[in-house]
Amino acid sequence: MAPNRTSTAGGRRRTKPAPRQRGAKPRTGAGRAFLVLAGLIAVGVVAILIISGLAGKGIKEVALPLKHEDIIRQQAQEKGVDAALIAAVIYSESQFVDQTSHADARGLMQITPETAKEIEKLSGGTTFTLDDLRDPELNIRYGTFYLAHLLEMYDGDPVAALAAYNAGPGNADEWGGSQMTIDDITFPETKAYVQKVLEKWREYKHEYALELGY
Repeated sequence: MAPNRTSTAGGRRRTKPAPRQRGAKPRTGAGRAFLVLAGLIAVGVVAILIISGLAGKGIKEVALPLKHEDIIRQQAQEKGVDAALIAAVIYSESQFVDQTSHADARGLMQITPETAKEIEKLSGGTTFTLDDLRDPELNIRYGTFYLAHLLEMYDGDPVAALAAYNAGPGNADEWGGSQMTIDDITFPETKAYVQKVLEKWREYKHEYALELGY
């Protein structure tokens, strides 16, 4: 009896494909496309969240900038003045840009030479020069000292202190000193200044609580 023969090709035994499991469906092109699309959507969502976060931070830094927060925190603690109030004064005076005004007020907190000399006298300093006002640390140090002095002069009343910072203690005294209200201020520019600082004070405390040490 002739032996059984198995057909071969090239001397190799042919094998049958494994039977497909019952219920298994082949992955179609549409299924792969759906997975790719879902992955792209997920990546897009993450990218949008990152970009929107960076954009939000950028907008805040333009609309409500904050620089030299380490100096502000240090001076706030040393002079006993609220850090957000210092930041609000700097914003209202210069928006954190070193500059000299038409009235010769200089630096971040816009200190005039006359006020600087008064600060030097009050603080007992002897080495002050006008060029010092261009230095952010010294300018914030001088400005915070003067702001603390005015707050003490007017029993801690911020309206009177800010009015005096802008228009001078003589005018603040005429408007009622520590008893004044914003409506007592007769200079429109000073009234707007005080209102702006008070508004920015709240905003800095809310937006930069961590940076300002709250």
